[in-house]
Formats: sequence, C-alpha cells, structure tokens
Amino acid sequence: MEHQHQQQHVLIAGGGPVGLWLAAELRLGGVPVTVIEPRTEIDQRSKALTIHPRTIEVLASRGAHRPFLAEGLRIPNGHFAMLDTRLDFRDLDTPYPYTLFLPQARTEELLQEFALSLGATILRGQRVTGFTEGPGSVTVRVEGPQGPYETRAAYLVGCDGTRSTVRTAAGIDFPGTPSTVVGWLGDVTLDAPPRTGFGAFTRHGGVLIAPLPGGRHRIVGVSPDSLTTEWPGDLTWEELRQKVTAVTGEDFGMRDASWLSRFGNATRLAAAYRRGRVLLAGDAAHQHYPAGGVGMNVGIQDAHNLGWKLAATLGGRAPGGLLDTYHTERHPVGVQLMEHSRAQTALMTTFTPEGLALRSLLDGLIATGPDFGRALSERLTGLSVRYPAADPGAHPLTGTRAPDLAVTGTDRRLLSLLRPDAHLLLDLTPGGTLGARLSRPGAAVHTAAPTPLPAAWNGVRAALVRPDGHVAWAGTDQDDDQLAAAANEAVSATGLPVPAEEAV
Repeated sequence: MEHQHQQQHVLIAGGGPVGLWLAAELRLGGVPVTVIEPRTEIDQRSKALTIHPRTIEVLASRGAHRPFLAEGLRIPNGHFAMLDTRLDFRDLDTPYPYTLFLPQARTEELLQEFALSLGATILRGQRVTGFTEGPGSVTVRVEGPQGPYETRAAYLVGCDGTRSTVRTAAGIDFPGTPSTVVGWLGDVTLDAPPRTGFGAFTRHGGVLIAPLPGGRHRIVGVSPDSLTTEWPGDLTWEELRQKVTAVTGEDFGMRDASWLSRFGNATRLAAAYRRGRVLLAGDAAHQHYPAGGVGMNVGIQDAHNLGWKLAATLGGRAPGGLLDTYHTERHPVGVQLMEHSRAQTALMTTFTPEGLALRSLLDGLIATGPDFGRALSERLTGLSVRYPAADPGAHPLTGTRAPDLAVTGTDRRLLSLLRPDAHLLLDLTPGGTLGARLSRPGAAVHTAAPTPLPAAWNGVRAALVRPDGHVAWAGTDQDDDQLAAAANEAVSATGLPVPAEEAV
C-alpha cells in the first residue's frame, strides 16, 4: 500500500507524550503529521507521573493546560536524591510553582485528544521498521495490520523510546554506560498512608511515597541489593512489602498492587539529534535513571523546541540552519540531564557511613542555603534552561526562558500571547513607542511595561520571544530610533512573521 507523498508531511514514530506533543505543535504550525504507534491502546502502566512547572508552561503556551490543572495533584515541592529536605517550588518565578502528579496514561489521553482536535493522524497497531532517505523525502517502512507498506514524508522523527528503531536505522550512536542499579516501584492502595511528600533513607535503603489521583499511592525505592548488573527478575508483592518495611518500619497497610516494576540506571545520550531528514526526541535521544521524574518533561520540551523549527522549515519561513539549532540547543540539555541523574543516582545508592555523611552535608546546604536549593529547583523543573546565543555580544537574557510577564492594562500574560508560527515582540518602552518605528508598521505586539519586571530584565526596552518562549533578542538602547533599528534587524533575522497586536 503506497501512501500519497506529501511534500510538507512529517511522520512521527512513537505515540507517547513526546510524539503526541510534537504532533500537536506541528499541526499548530500548519504541517500535516502522522503518528505511527505500535500499541493498539494507551498503556495503563504509568511510568511517568510528574509534570514539572516548565512543562505546564509549555502546555499553557498553547492553551492545552487546563485539563491537566483540573485533574493533576499539585505538589509544591520536590526531592533531590531522596534527601530529607525537600526543594521548595513556591517561590519559583512561574505561574505554576508546583509539580502535577498525573498518571502517564491520562497525560497521553489528554495529549492525544489535543493532537486529534488539531487534525493529526494517529495510526495505532503499526510500527516503523526502517527507512530510506532520498534527496527530498524519507521513504518509511511500516508494519501495519494488513502487512508491510511504505509511505513517504518530508521528515521522520523518532519518538520511539530508548530502543528506538529510527535511531538505530539512522546509524546514530547512543553512547553511555550500562545499568548498575535496579530500582523498584509499586502502585498500591495504602490503608494508613503517610503524609504527602514522605520519604525515608537509611542504611537499609531509600523509599519515596507519592499520592496518585483516585486515592492510590506510588512507592519508589532503592536498596543495597539494588546495586547489581544482574536483572533480579520480576518484583513480587512480598518483596515490595519487605523492602518498604526494612526502611520505614511499617508497610502503611499496603494492598491491591496494580503495577509492580523495576527500572535500571543505564545512561545514554544520542550523538546527534538530527541526521539529514531524520530527527530524535525524548527517550530515543536520552536514557537515564528516573531521578526526580524529569524524563518525560525533557522529552516534551525537546518536542517544543523542535516543532516550531520544523514547521517553519517546511513552510519556507525559516532562516538557513534553523533546524540544525535543534541539536545545538537540546543536546547540551541532554548532557546536563545525564549529569543530574548520575549525581542523584550516586547519592541514592550510597549506604556506607561516608555516603550517609555526604547526604547529610548536602541536605544541610539545601536547608540553610536558599540560593543552593533554588538553583537545584530551577534545574530540576526545567526553568533554568538557557540556549547558547549565536552572538557572543548578545544580551545576557538571550536564550533564557521568558517569564510569564503580566501586561499592564490587560488580563493577558506572555504565555497566552505566544504563537507556534511567529516570534513575539515585546515593546517595553513607555507608551509603546517602538511600533511606529518598525519597518513593518503594526507588526509588533505592543505592551505597556509589565509591572514589576524581573531583576534580570532591568533596563530592557524591547525583547523578541521565540515561539517556544525563549528570548531571541533583548534591546536596551535608550535612543528609540536605534532601538527600533536593532529590533528590525532581530525580527528580520528570524525569518518568521511577528504577529500584530491582538487587542491587548
């Protein structure tokens, strides 16, 4: 069966959260997209539970956040390596200073509904088996219910997990280290649950217990016998109960396990996120120990970075090399992810007196050093990601995430103004005088000066914000004509339109 070739078509291998968000983002950018997913139904075993603040911002920037906020449990703190002192998210510079606990199955359902509502095609019960890249397209081989067939697309994106067929077929190396630690988890009912955010760590192991929607709980842990390169077999109910009791002294009345599982700490990072017309996102690009519940979040943020760039490229709006910046921006985030997860793994698998002393020392630094704790929080939640500026003389804000600035005189905020197909120009001059000096009259989103501006924005009189919410350019010229000239240059360099003000 030969599908009609579409010059602008993107095929996504993998219909998990990353593939589904990328599909939605591409549709918002006007690109036809098909998702190929082997599972006939959404997997009800929810590996990912945590949605971090930056990911909520990503959802909000496309108006997709409301059902997540309505259903997710809001937890205003997080842990670093199971240390006793929790990281406090309440003072983070975000409208969503908390994580949401929502089973991955429900996250996928909501993202699938969103992607389908935008016109994405999702084919379940089919899997990508390989591809051949040509000069202007990729011919993708698919195993479908009626047998194998081929279909062509302009680009193929592998969102197909750590064992990615797309990555393997593309010949992209996946270097790293094998698993040396095997953690365990169970989703259970607790008749005597502990307080929210409960954790315990002793020489017998570490345990975290988190609430799930519907009154159930997830227990995640590691123990001295977790330090192994041998797979210990399936986790049993009695083993889970014994491990929890060894650490905490009780089993909290656990019963009715719906899922028991183990997970390793194999840590690998794709050598390239792009090779020709083939790209990688999510677990296909990075594998790591699930410390802090960041994996799905980093993957969705991969897709958010890639989506607008791929849509702009296919729409003929992108400047040369835009698609290459996907690797140059997101691969370093993957490097940081490897470092962060390995550091936490080391702290969570040290049961010696020396190791426990190190944990105690770091715990004290978090408890007594607010700057240290905040830095860890911003990194864990994805709020601190900064992309490298092409111009070494660029303003320090360049590449940083733009905060959700309040706009005086309107109930609109920056996140609600972002568009997937255009940059946003913020005019912070008194009275919005920049617009009249632009080479494209009416091509700026004028705002009165948001109140108050974050300290890092002091002196900034205009800023260009990318579709993914990161700052592309910031101007501080006090001369309005010079500021307008710099803004015109910055706008022209994007190759994308800047939307006219929308009644703000």
